[in-house]
Amino acid sequence: MPERRTVALVTLGCARNEVDSEELAGRLAADGWELVEEAAEADVAVVNTCGFVEAAKKDSVDALLEANDLKDHGRTQAVVAVGCMAERYGKELAEALPEADGVLGFDDYADISDRLQTILNGGIHASHTPRDRRKLLPLSPVERQAATDVALPGHGAPADLPDGVAPASGPRAPLRRRLDTSPVASVKLASGCDRRCSFCAIPSFRGSFISRRPSDVLGETRWLAEQGVKEIMLVSENNTSYGKDLGDIRLLETLLPELAAVDGIERIRVSYLQPAEMRPGLIDVLTSTEKVAPYFDLSFQHSAPDVLRSMRRFGDTDRFLELLDTIRGKAPQAGVRSNFIVGFPGEKEGDFAELERFITHARLDAIGVFGYSDEDGTEAATYENKLDQEIVDERLAHLSRLAEELTAQRAEERLGETMEVLVESVDDEDGAVGRAAHQAPETDGQVVFTTGEGLVAGRMVTAKVVGTEGVDLVAECLGEEAGR
Repeated sequence: MPERRTVALVTLGCARNEVDSEELAGRLAADGWELVEEAAEADVAVVNTCGFVEAAKKDSVDALLEANDLKDHGRTQAVVAVGCMAERYGKELAEALPEADGVLGFDDYADISDRLQTILNGGIHASHTPRDRRKLLPLSPVERQAATDVALPGHGAPADLPDGVAPASGPRAPLRRRLDTSPVASVKLASGCDRRCSFCAIPSFRGSFISRRPSDVLGETRWLAEQGVKEIMLVSENNTSYGKDLGDIRLLETLLPELAAVDGIERIRVSYLQPAEMRPGLIDVLTSTEKVAPYFDLSFQHSAPDVLRSMRRFGDTDRFLELLDTIRGKAPQAGVRSNFIVGFPGEKEGDFAELERFITHARLDAIGVFGYSDEDGTEAATYENKLDQEIVDERLAHLSRLAEELTAQRAEERLGETMEVLVESVDDEDGAVGRAAHQAPETDGQVVFTTGEGLVAGRMVTAKVVGTEGVDLVAECLGEEAGR
């Protein structure tokens, strides 16, 4: 019998990283690796890092160091870094963190099994050398689909496996292995981004925008439904651009009803929408298609025109409020979330006041607020009109308090509403917890049921909101017969 090889994947960062980890798991399982949940029980611990902001980078380093400590106490023999931070910094990360036995970039994913085996055997694989991934794909979007030699994490298909090797989950399965039993799963709609926001480094290490084929997205959704998944969240760096490289910028509008029709799927959620690219047809589909959540994860970032121009973005307070009015005119209960950057270089007091005005009137369900900090390789890092850190911190604290107050008020507006809730967990300690259509996993609060009696994880039930706890809702199930 071949020697037993075990591997654990530790995932940090966003839902896109979760998809990438499950593709890596699929590749490894297909080549005979045994997947285990705990790093302490694995021969190799693979840490899928996040490289977005300083706090995320610190979390990634801490996770690598924690995994390294296991080498002194348990089965773990090697710790390997993959993901965005590894791709972005490569050799630099390897030199700064010798505790990592390997630093692998996206180009190593296709050969992940061989890479890990080499490291496990005591060999050395040269650390990844970073490069600007925007230059790997053709400038013209319509020519990108032919670039089959570019690594696109989360886009893998069974054909990408070596000859004679089939996905461990079955010959018709995607190149993916689930790492949990949650009734919710993310599906990659696309990778990369063609926008050039001055504060964002993501395109440099994730590359230019490229869509997945609709058939691949549908096939993966059907497979996930067979695994018991009830809610699909479509993820990418910019879902509103889906299809532009396939010759149809409105492709998402036709794909969503097809996904919603997949047997077993109860809800489709679309994340990462650009306000400047929202079109009437997409709003119509998101607000009127059965099983498609009227959920709008809109990347506003700011609302003062001068700051937005410095960010190389578009819009202003009034245009953004008009967009929200249009959405709520079609779906009054629609959920809206967004993130904002305060203290951006050159942000004046009047600009900050304009952002306050927008947030105060926007009635957002969830708000993320970040203080500006320089990111390596971004245009904004070269700007000279930086604000004192004390001012950035003051504005961050002020807007965070305001956001907490406003989102709690928004939750209270939902008192008395009847909504479809996906039950996610039922246990003695936390009771029964789920999420409504306006609540995405991890970021937007949850629904806490008054009782867990008769509720089952993975079940969609009708519930009435009877209370609030900050952004969380308290609800009572309207009867087991209301569920499906």
